[in-house]
Amino acid sequence: MSEIRDKGKAAKQASVVLNVATTEEKNQALQLIADQLLQEQDQLLAENKKDIEEGREKGIDSAVLDRILLTPERIEAMAEGVRLLVDLKDPIGETLEEIHKENGLHIVKKRVPIGVIAMIYEARPNVTIDAASLALKTGNAVVLRGSSSAKHSNLALWRVIQRGLEKSSLPVDSVQLIEDTSRETAKELFTLNDYLDVLIPRGGAKLIQTVIRESTVPVIETGAGNCHVFIDESADEKMAIDIVVNAKTQRPSVCNAIETVLIDSNWLTQHGKSLIKALQDQDVQIQGDDQLQAFDSAIEAVEQNDWSSEYLDLTVRVKSVENVQQALDHIAAYSTKHSECIITQTDAHAEQFLNSVDAAAVYVNASTRFTDGFEFGYGAEIGISTQKLHARGPMGLEALTSSKFVIRGTGQIR
Repeated sequence: MSEIRDKGKAAKQASVVLNVATTEEKNQALQLIADQLLQEQDQLLAENKKDIEEGREKGIDSAVLDRILLTPERIEAMAEGVRLLVDLKDPIGETLEEIHKENGLHIVKKRVPIGVIAMIYEARPNVTIDAASLALKTGNAVVLRGSSSAKHSNLALWRVIQRGLEKSSLPVDSVQLIEDTSRETAKELFTLNDYLDVLIPRGGAKLIQTVIRESTVPVIETGAGNCHVFIDESADEKMAIDIVVNAKTQRPSVCNAIETVLIDSNWLTQHGKSLIKALQDQDVQIQGDDQLQAFDSAIEAVEQNDWSSEYLDLTVRVKSVENVQQALDHIAAYSTKHSECIITQTDAHAEQFLNSVDAAAVYVNASTRFTDGFEFGYGAEIGISTQKLHARGPMGLEALTSSKFVIRGTGQIR
C-alpha cells in the first residue's frame, strides 16, 4: 500500500474515535498543540529558514517567500489562533432542527463531523496548523499535503502537532502529513474516495482548477482573489486613500489584498493625484487605462487580459468609470467572487453595490483585508470558499461539519 493510502486509512480509523470525542478532550489537545508551538519555536524557525534559503536559490518570487516565512510573531499568532478555538463553542451535537410528528416520531437534525478532510495547499505553512486545529475541534481527521516550497516547515509543524497529540487522549493518527510532494501523490490523493470525505485546495488559481478538474473526491473550492475597490463619487478622500493603500500594501501576497481600483471619473479629477502619490509612496507599481496614464507618465498601460490577473505583489490596476453601474459591470466580468468593496457616502449606492455584487464578502467603507477567519472571530480558517454550495467565505468550524437526522420512535410503521 502507498504512503497516501496508508495515511488515508489511518486517518479514517482515527475519525471513528474523533467522532465521539468530547469537547473537553478536543480542547485539551488543542491547548497542548498551542503550547508545543511556542516550546519548539526555535526549531520551527530553523526549519523554515531552510525553506527560505532554498526558495531564494530557486528564484522563488518574493511574494511567495513572504507566504512561506515564519517569524516569532507569526508563530505566536498561530498559537493564539489555536487557543481561540478552545474558547469557541463546539458545534458538534448542536440541534439544527426538531420535529414532533403526529404519529409520535421525534425527529432531530444535528450537526456532526464530516469525517476525513484532505487539504492540498501551496506555500503557507500556517495552513498546516489552521487545518489541523479546525479539524480537531470539529471531530474530523485531516490529511495534509503541502508544497515542496515549504516542506521543511510543514514537516516541523506536523511533528509539533504529533507531539501535542501524544500528550492528549486523541489519536495521534488524527492528523496526517503526506511528505511526498510529487504530482503523482497529489493525483492519487484526488481519487482516494475510500478514505476521504472532502478535499479542499488552497493556493493559486492553477492548483484550484487542477483539483476541480481531476478530483473524484468532493471538492470545496477556495478561490483566487482578484479583489476590487470601487471609489464612488461621494467617497471621503482620506478614507478612500487609507482603505486602498491598506488593502493593497498591508500584505500584498494574500488573496484578500486588492488587485484593481475602480474610480468614479469625478472623484478621479478631484483626488486622483493624491491617491496615485499615496500608492507610489508605498512602492506600488500602477497600471492604468488612458485616463489614469494622463495623470502620471510612470503609470503603465493595462492590457485587456490583465484585468483578470491576481498579482499578489505591489502591483495594482486602476480604471476610471462613470458611475456605480459601470463599476458593477466590470466587477461582474472579472471578479473571482472573493471580496469586493465600495467606498461611498451615498447610502443608495452602498445598497446597490451590496445587493448586486456576487462575492463571498462585500464591503462598504472597509478594507478587504478583513476577509479572514481570525478577523471574523472563527479563530483559524481552513480557507475562503468562493463557491455557493455548503460553505462560502472564511471557513471556520461550522463549515467543517455536516448533519444527520436522528429519529426516535415507539414502534411506528408506515
